[in-house]
Amino acid sequence: MKTINRRLQRWWWVSGWMIAALTLNTGIATAQDRLRLATTTSTENSGLLQHLLPVFEKGFKARVDVIAVGTGRALKLGENGDVDVVLVHAPKAEDAFVEAGFGVHRRLIMANDFVLLGPPDDPAQVRGQPHAVDAMRQIASHKAVFVSRGDDSGTHKKEQWLWQRAGIVPSGQPWYLEVGQGMGATLQIAHDKRAYTLTDRGTSLTYRQRLALQIVHERDPAYDNPYSAIAVNPQRHAHVAHKLAVAFIDWLISAEGQDLIGSYRKHDQVLFYPRAVHSAN
Repeated sequence: MKTINRRLQRWWWVSGWMIAALTLNTGIATAQDRLRLATTTSTENSGLLQHLLPVFEKGFKARVDVIAVGTGRALKLGENGDVDVVLVHAPKAEDAFVEAGFGVHRRLIMANDFVLLGPPDDPAQVRGQPHAVDAMRQIASHKAVFVSRGDDSGTHKKEQWLWQRAGIVPSGQPWYLEVGQGMGATLQIAHDKRAYTLTDRGTSLTYRQRLALQIVHERDPAYDNPYSAIAVNPQRHAHVAHKLAVAFIDWLISAEGQDLIGSYRKHDQVLFYPRAVHSAN
């Protein structure tokens, strides 16, 4: 009986060790097949990711876990090694991210554009202004309520750049509200306050039926909004799924990826324009 018990104990020990080993190996394989993507709320809100990712996942037998946040937060996640790849739209912040050694294999992927939204009656008389900076000056001169994301997102960075070009410092002004919220919440606040705000065209189209706001200024080169993808540097964070991140970026700039981006429409409008450039940092 003791011999039988010893054999059973040995069998359970070996079996347990094999199960643990198989679980560990499976976990490693699964980790390599999962890609952590930090990207902006515009790619999520517009529906572009739902259009792109299933094709990539099927072709590469991978799963993409998406964290949709502002560009500043997305880059911070990359800096900390909490994600494998970022897809963002703030060129100066991207430059700093790469130059600091946090990102590699940066590629320009696509672009869309920003628009200024405001109340239908346009109390600041923004419509018809020749340039984006003139539109911002009109808002400031009329002390019309402007709602800013105030969250270090790509949209917030673009807005700050426009104010700077217009020669205006809006922070601290009673008509200027920094809400520290994502795009959806910011649009809702602008709607409630009959205010002006800056957003990307795709998100504007997504929310247009929920808001009593209209596009009051658009189609200025200053509203151009390029997006780049950057892999997190594996020399900084050895645990990242670097090969899969590079494969994802290369797929985005491939003919298939670019065609999918260019074919995505909402309300019969193209939202993102392919801009793949194959020589980058």
